[in-house]
Amino acid sequence: MFTGIISGIGRILEVTPLGDSAAHGKRLLIEAPAGYLDDVQLGDSIALNGACMTVTSFDPKAACFTIDISAESLSKTAGLDAPGWVNLEKALRAQDRLGGHLVSGHVDGLGTVTQLARVGESWELRVLAPRELARFLAYKGSITVHGVSLTVNRVDDRPDGTEISINLIPHTVEHTTLGRLAPGDRVNLEIDLIARYVERMLSSR
Repeated sequence: MFTGIISGIGRILEVTPLGDSAAHGKRLLIEAPAGYLDDVQLGDSIALNGACMTVTSFDPKAACFTIDISAESLSKTAGLDAPGWVNLEKALRAQDRLGGHLVSGHVDGLGTVTQLARVGESWELRVLAPRELARFLAYKGSITVHGVSLTVNRVDDRPDGTEISINLIPHTVEHTTLGRLAPGDRVNLEIDLIARYVERMLSSR
């Protein structure tokens, strides 16, 4: 489990195919901030852009670690198939503060950025979510975008999906990769865990 509070920005340095067919996944070499891996062990879970991955090797001195990602996971996520910046979050410990909301690290769908614009001291991020996620999106509800716990400020149902508007404070822009987004970029979305269970209970009645 995670909280959606990003603990570091990493960078994918290398992407190595694990085979020569589309059915094979890839191995990622990720550079983390200095000291980030000091308490990490082999097999630990670290979320990359909101997708829970397992550490398969690491070098604390070089601040680098590797993860293996399957072809299935690659097809369901964005930003993990090529070198670039990624949001990092270590798995939640029992004594940690729940600063965001409960996040499983399982991507529910891919959204498309429609706008990122400065509004006063903050930024407005608009994302078009797939239609199948519409029933889980609500005003003042929680959503995870590229692993970042955020609050939905507006919901606009459209024929091609549901556009949500989110306010990003300067701290979020400075300490996550969201400030680097541009219209047309694909982002990983995870719906609120509670909304998932409520929908399941109502649909089974």
